[in-house]
Amino acid sequence: MRLAGGAGSPRAVPSPGNGSRWRAAEPGGDSSPSPEAWSGSPNGSLGGWDPFGRDEELAKLEIAVLAVTFAVAVVGNGSVLLALRRTPRKASRMHLFIRHLSLADLVVAFFQVLPQLCWEVTHRFHGPDGLCRVVKHLQVFGMFASAYMLVAMTADRYIAVCHPLKTLQQPTKRSYGMIAAAWALSLLLSTPQYFIFSLSEVERGSQVYDCWAHFIMPWGPRAYITWITGGIFIAPVLILIICYGFICYRIWRNVRGKTRQGEAAAAGGGRRAGDDGGPRRGLLLAPCVSNVKTISRAKIRTVKMTFVIVSVYVVCWAPFFTIQMWSVWDQRFPWVGR
Repeated sequence: MRLAGGAGSPRAVPSPGNGSRWRAAEPGGDSSPSPEAWSGSPNGSLGGWDPFGRDEELAKLEIAVLAVTFAVAVVGNGSVLLALRRTPRKASRMHLFIRHLSLADLVVAFFQVLPQLCWEVTHRFHGPDGLCRVVKHLQVFGMFASAYMLVAMTADRYIAVCHPLKTLQQPTKRSYGMIAAAWALSLLLSTPQYFIFSLSEVERGSQVYDCWAHFIMPWGPRAYITWITGGIFIAPVLILIICYGFICYRIWRNVRGKTRQGEAAAAGGGRRAGDDGGPRRGLLLAPCVSNVKTISRAKIRTVKMTFVIVSVYVVCWAPFFTIQMWSVWDQRFPWVGR
């Protein structure tokens, strides 16, 4: 669990999305698993004893947090899917996006959180090299899919509000295309995990193996974490902010236009009503005021939805990616084992 390259003392650094470690690629060295490692659980060769221990109290806390996260994710997204299935009316495009967003979150739960939970329980990865690479791929795939499905749903809302005529041009086909693109792009962007992670010895000759990433020091970890942070967090957040910004601006323009029309109609109607003695004044003003109030409430709901979606996404992911970026860019990062 040490880095051989770079300035300063070696450091053990967590990799994104899980508790696995990375190490520096050793020039001329072979860090690939031994034949025993490929056959199954290589850590059993030491009778279960691991000379490279861990903080058991911290491990218990991590296990508890992961268990709660997994339960909440499964119950919450399962309930959403069940509610959508029992909806009596015909499913809308929003229902389609919400269904796939829930499926993406379940991928995160079962292929990111659950493997990590098992990993924390056993401390070391128990399995062949191929399983190590598949697990690492699925862990990042779920993170990409969840983020990009939210982006696809936001893009659909942007088209519906800002370009309403395009919703008449095969909207269902376009929605399926956006969803398929989100899944395919997530699969593509997570594929490098197969080449970055492998089952390797914790220390040469220790016969203790773990699923580690191998990087060229010192820029390798920085490039990897920066790429993951940009692809899963920064780019989606920017797209969400831009799309909802256009949506709010479009609604605000409509509200302003309706308000001006209502004021002009009220002024003209008031003059006509005055000629007849005034009893029609309330009949002319009420519909205009009611219409403006309705649009204003829609504007407020959109602003609230914008704030909730963007803020929840940022609040949930910002601490994680901030720590990840800090750990690789700051040589004096305090939470790194020496």
